[in-house]
Amino acid sequence: MAARAYWQGQLRLALVSIPVEIYPATRSGAAISFHQIHEPSGKRIRYEKVAPGVGPVDREEIVKGYEVSRGNYVLLDDEEIESVRIESRKTLELVQFVGSDEIDVLYHEKPYFVVPADDLAEDAYIVLREALRKTRTVGLGQLSVRGREQFVSLKPCGRGLILEVLRYADEVQRAHNWFRDIPARDADPELLDLAASLIEKKTAKFAPDKFHDRYVDALHALIEKKIKAKGERIIEDPDADEAPRGGNVIDLMAALKQSLGHDDEDADEGRPRKRVSPPRRKRA
Repeated sequence: MAARAYWQGQLRLALVSIPVEIYPATRSGAAISFHQIHEPSGKRIRYEKVAPGVGPVDREEIVKGYEVSRGNYVLLDDEEIESVRIESRKTLELVQFVGSDEIDVLYHEKPYFVVPADDLAEDAYIVLREALRKTRTVGLGQLSVRGREQFVSLKPCGRGLILEVLRYADEVQRAHNWFRDIPARDADPELLDLAASLIEKKTAKFAPDKFHDRYVDALHALIEKKIKAKGERIIEDPDADEAPRGGNVIDLMAALKQSLGHDDEDADEGRPRKRVSPPRRKRA
């Protein structure tokens, strides 16, 4: 089954629009999760919604509340929350560019692959990729997904582009608050040389496949051993089977020049400038 795009739309740089598709660059690891089981019956433990002093409550009686002070809540229904959602837009506009080394690692959250949506978009896509590489910059913008806006960056990666979801400023704590009590003195020169020698000795190319979560590996081994062992009991839940309640990128050079204000003819004649917006044509 083909991967499902996280987002589809237009990547815009001034008057140039490039149809792209965005796909997750990561996937969930091999973490093992456990269910809680009532051993005498073999049934899974379920959790009920309860209110103190009231007991179990119906789902229809539950509303969302924002705590404004201890024990005091402003109630919001789903329609009110839905009304302030950001309208989904199919355009990601690059509104600013910063040096590729200016974004602190604390802001990086999740990476995505950005690919051209069709053959017609490839030329503009390559120009943007190489322009970012040549200028050693990263593009910034905001991506509208599922009613919220994500702060994102765009940078070249091999033949393609990588989009990274960034944290907003109020989501990042200042390092100074944690490091201010650490002495500012320099390291002992002799110890520094020894540490540097050790680092050089252990320096090698980055090879992430050499690292594994040994705890997860051990859990897998333990589970396999218990499945195969004679006398081990595998509990069956008797209720387990029950149903649960734009046109082509025409004249890219002209569009780029027009974005920079080099096309003076149109300005003099008072004609509106065209926005280049290629239509999407799926690859065969």
